[in-house]
Amino acid sequence: MKATLVLDNGICFEGTAFGCEKSTVGEVVFCTSMTGYTESLTDATYAGQILVLTYPLIGNYGVPSHEVKEEGLEKFFESEKIQVRGLIVTDYSEEYSHWNAVETLDAWMKREEIPGITGIDTRALTKVLRENGVMGGKIVIEENETLLQFEDYENVNYVETVSCKQVVRYNEGASKKVVLIDCGTKFSLIRSLIDRNAEVIRVPFDYDFSSIDYDALVISNGPGNPILCTKTIENIRKAMMTNKPILGVGLGNQLLGLAANAKVEKLKFGHRGANQPSRLDGWNSCYITNQNVGYTITKDSLPADWNVMFVNMNDDTIDGICHKTNPWRGVQFNPEAFSRGYKKNNLVDDFLNLIK
Repeated sequence: MKATLVLDNGICFEGTAFGCEKSTVGEVVFCTSMTGYTESLTDATYAGQILVLTYPLIGNYGVPSHEVKEEGLEKFFESEKIQVRGLIVTDYSEEYSHWNAVETLDAWMKREEIPGITGIDTRALTKVLRENGVMGGKIVIEENETLLQFEDYENVNYVETVSCKQVVRYNEGASKKVVLIDCGTKFSLIRSLIDRNAEVIRVPFDYDFSSIDYDALVISNGPGNPILCTKTIENIRKAMMTNKPILGVGLGNQLLGLAANAKVEKLKFGHRGANQPSRLDGWNSCYITNQNVGYTITKDSLPADWNVMFVNMNDDTIDGICHKTNPWRGVQFNPEAFSRGYKKNNLVDDFLNLIK
């Protein structure tokens, strides 16, 4: 069936529908990762967005089973469902081969009612997004729903739609207790904390956790404009009064900056992919990081008692911040996927070691 991606500047890309054959709207963004489409599709940071994958062949290793680990987290996915509004690829593979695959990408998307388009030149589409910035778009199937309205992505609080609705505890009884503000957390972040024998207390994005007995705070990744999360920022400021260790991840890094009275700005086309070069300030080494962010802290707004910790080498924007005296830090990338070359610990280990 014919399908068309219509951008809000009037440019159209025609292809063939797969997945659920329905029309949808969303902010059109691109990701440069060569693998990991199952993880990307279930990453809540993509809520409200139509995802363009620049790697041309998608679907060739299928979709794994929804195996649940002992803590109730799915083993092979980043959340309980597909989070993107739609998927755009160059060449969808109907055949798959992988040791843990149980179904096709098409079947999975049909079941979760997510539309996709194949046969589009995603390199040309990505050039449009790089030159013009991310923009609204809609997937139109067979000329249906052409009157579907574009959304104002920046003014919708998508964090509210993806955050958990009640407090959830994992690995209860562990010696270190970590409160995780769920702004759209990836399961891999929770698993990385559990694997290091920390009890994780996952709370909704607007939950006042000041009465909870905890040792450290993690602010998760998530979708949308961080400025809209006013209650979250207020609760982070309360946590700062305790001087307990704080780690912000992705959107959480931006929320930490806002709590410190810094400002944020929207990136032209975002940092999305597993190949984002990030330099640790004061070092000549550059690390390849996995990122999914659409906003960043503006350099000239960072207060004097904070340092820039990481710098993105593609556009010289802030990739991480840290307080000069207190154990507070934030990174734009996924720390559970980051390992420093000069020692065995990664950033999650370093953070947990801050607990006294």
